[in-house]
Amino acid sequence: MIKQRSNWELIKNGIFGENTIFRMAISLCPSIAVTTGIRNAFYMGIAVIFVQVMVNVSVSAIRKIIHPRIRIPIFMLIIAGWVSVIDMTMAAFARPAYKEIGLYIQLIVAFASIFARAEVFASKNKMTSSAMDGLGMGIGFLVALVLIGFFRELLGKGALWGMPIIHSKPMLIMIMPTGGFFAVGFLMAFFNWIDIKFFGGKGASGV
Repeated sequence: MIKQRSNWELIKNGIFGENTIFRMAISLCPSIAVTTGIRNAFYMGIAVIFVQVMVNVSVSAIRKIIHPRIRIPIFMLIIAGWVSVIDMTMAAFARPAYKEIGLYIQLIVAFASIFARAEVFASKNKMTSSAMDGLGMGIGFLVALVLIGFFRELLGKGALWGMPIIHSKPMLIMIMPTGGFFAVGFLMAFFNWIDIKFFGGKGASGV
C-alpha cells in the first residue's frame, strides 16, 4: 500500500511533483503535436483528465478481483473503453476541435501516463484516493499542455485562443515541431527549478 496522502497532496503531486510532461517526461507526443494553440491544448487536456480519473476509479473498483497475470490486458480494455467514450462525446459536441485533434484523442489509449497510474496507484488504493490521484495527474497534464500552447501560439502566431494579440512578425519556428521541443525544454527546466527552489528537489509531494 502506498503511503496515504490527503486529497490536496495527491492533486498537488500530479501538478508539480510528478507532472506527466515536465517532471516525468512521458506521453510527450501530444505536448508537441496539439500545442500549436491553447484551444487544442485545452481540449486535449480535458479529455485526458476525464480518461485518467475514470480509468483510476474503474481499476480501483475492481482491483481485488483482477488476477495479476491478466491485469495488463484488463487495464488496456478499461482505458480503451473510456477513450471511446470521450472520443465519441467530442465528435458529437466539439466538432471543430475534434477535427484537429481527433487522432490524438484516440491515441490516449497508448499513453504511458494513463497505464502507469492504473498500475502504480489505482490498483493498490481505494476509489476516492485513486480519483484524486487521477484528477491531479490529469490537471498537471492539462496545465502543461496549456502552458506550452500559450507560448507557442503567442510567439508563433501572435495570437491567443485564435484571437490576434501581437501584430508584429511572429516567430514561425514556434509553431513547428522544433519550437515545440524548445517550449517543452524551457518549461521543464522551469519546473525543475521550482522543485529545487521550493521543495528541495523532492517534488511537491515531499517524497
